Amino acid sequence: MGAESRAGRPPEVLVVGAGVAGLVTATVLAGRGAAVTLIDRADPATRASHFAGGMLAPWCEAADASPALIAPGIAAIDWWAAHAPGTSRQGSLVLAAPRDLGELNRFSRRTTGHRPCDAGQIAALEPDLAGRFGQGLFFPEEAHLDPRAALATLADKLRQRGVAFRVAEATERDHEGFDHVIDCRGHAAAPVLPDLRGVRGEMLVLRCPGVTLHRPVRLLHPRIPLYIVPRGDGRFMVGATMIESADRRAVTARSAMELLNAAYALHPGFAEAEILEMGSNIRPAFPDNMPALRRQGRVLHINGMYRHGFLLSPSLAQRAAATILGENTPSTEEAA
Repeated sequence: MGAESRAGRPPEVLVVGAGVAGLVTATVLAGRGAAVTLIDRADPATRASHFAGGMLAPWCEAADASPALIAPGIAAIDWWAAHAPGTSRQGSLVLAAPRDLGELNRFSRRTTGHRPCDAGQIAALEPDLAGRFGQGLFFPEEAHLDPRAALATLADKLRQRGVAFRVAEATERDHEGFDHVIDCRGHAAAPVLPDLRGVRGEMLVLRCPGVTLHRPVRLLHPRIPLYIVPRGDGRFMVGATMIESADRRAVTARSAMELLNAAYALHPGFAEAEILEMGSNIRPAFPDNMPALRRQGRVLHINGMYRHGFLLSPSLAQRAAATILGENTPSTEEAA
């Protein structure tokens, strides 16, 4: 079935879940002429993507993931730049304390797309970090965005295109009348995807007008590597823990201390930061920590984003669109 149904009308597609995977999928499908309805039981603050860092960092992420994510991740930077005007292409900076330079060397060996930085080069990139770090790695082609602003932009554009949004708990009865159903519920789909597990991530949002950063900074540590992402107006997202648990509990005291210690280790000015928010949610992950398309009857699942939701959603959405609109596409069991 192509871009039109057998009745000569655009195919009607139900997308279940309005996190990053659902909104990106709806955007791609609507752009290819499908009539899209998006249904989700939750408000944005309950979705995992609401707590994401928004780093579009394929080379950095490949340090501890499959190199297969690099090519679709590079393409995602262009996709987000075209769909979310706030996307910033300032690169990523990776640093380590002097005692942890072994971690920096390991990261360098496991990644590409970077160049080494000495103290002067670090200061030129981030003047507020002058004199604090002697070595680092700069990934000039990486980017970042504000996840909440980007998703709000996608939702607004979808509404302008006539995409219907419904707030409800989707059931099989809701599938009736649609030509295709795409399930993008994340960890909520675990009951029907037995190998999907939950990985809790915790984050902080700080306001610290006394510190300026122009790009995400990753601070390597042998136990808990963390990152700090500028959000504008003196705000920073600090994240994120990776706890093998689907327990939807609040941020623990231990995690909060570790996140705050990381911010302070990067710059002592963060000691005076105002804590605006502490949040946690569950990342959905398959055993290989890579996303996949899964067909179950007439439902096509997009899931297993782990920590790569913004980086890999455009690729998965395009593959899903190719699958249901009858275009050539890789096997739906392959990871992105």
